[in-house]
Amino acid sequence: MLNSSKSPLLLSAMLSAILGLTACSSPSSENTDNAAVESSATADDKLDTKFVTIATGGASGPYNIIGTALSEVYAKTFGVNSKTQTTGASVENVNLLTQGKVDMVLALSDVVTDAVDGKNNFEQPIDNIQQIAVLYPNVVQIVTSQQSGIKNIEDLRGKRIAVGDQGSGTEVNARTLLEGFGITYDDITVDYLGFAEAADGMKAGKIEAAFFSSGLPNSSLMELEQGLDLQLVTIDQDKLNEIIATKPYFKTFEIPAGTYGNEAAIPTAAIMNALLVRSDLSEDDGYKLTKALFDNLDGLKTAHQAANDISLESANTGMVAPIHPGAKKYYDEQAAK
Repeated sequence: MLNSSKSPLLLSAMLSAILGLTACSSPSSENTDNAAVESSATADDKLDTKFVTIATGGASGPYNIIGTALSEVYAKTFGVNSKTQTTGASVENVNLLTQGKVDMVLALSDVVTDAVDGKNNFEQPIDNIQQIAVLYPNVVQIVTSQQSGIKNIEDLRGKRIAVGDQGSGTEVNARTLLEGFGITYDDITVDYLGFAEAADGMKAGKIEAAFFSSGLPNSSLMELEQGLDLQLVTIDQDKLNEIIATKPYFKTFEIPAGTYGNEAAIPTAAIMNALLVRSDLSEDDGYKLTKALFDNLDGLKTAHQAANDISLESANTGMVAPIHPGAKKYYDEQAAK
């Protein structure tokens, strides 16, 4: 039998233990944060959907860094379960979106053009995707070592080259650019490697050059620069302009001096990135997601400097997929101000 004088103390201790166990069994901090935001959101702040899964790219690339920052914006603003999914990037992303497995994707405009037209990696035209925004340029960064003797894209003939993950945006524009310069995959030895794997292959001397298509700077290239005498390969701009005549999603570009220790700017090519959603997303949700992107643009720029090239002024210029009606409503409102 309990001593009556000690019972209150014992009961208090038991109650504290029960409360402690209850606290330990609460949801993870991510779920708790989302629930807290959702409970405080007004009706105008809420979305029709409860999930915003964003397909990005490799874990170390700008797609994933910027996509993660954007998912945090959506979770905080709307109280939805928003997260990113690392993928093989553009082609896989468009397929995932079409299949309804994700809600939003980042993809290169050349891949999106192929999807809308039903060419190359897409057997038939895809008509259930719409564009929210034109983002920042993906810069084609072709790298080699200073000892390789490779100076320009024509010098890649006969070499062992990493062209990106198979079906990635990097691989798609690598193949297109090479063909534009009269080089097919039969003329080189192809390795399908992502950014990190390509950098490792360069360090080990297993490949002679590699394509990196991303925003500037690419973190894998920054790491590679520390252990290799890096050489950036130039792309002749006159020849590139001939390619642009039939592939208008390309644009001339220069990698600024000092990006990777390069003394001079390097002429290359760039392709604009697209932010896409499915066409079954409601007009209201499309409007709110677009507005939240631009209301929080400073945070995206802090996450990765490639986002510095995202601007409201150019976000609806050069779209390669039909514009989502909610995004159009937002841009029309901004233009009227």
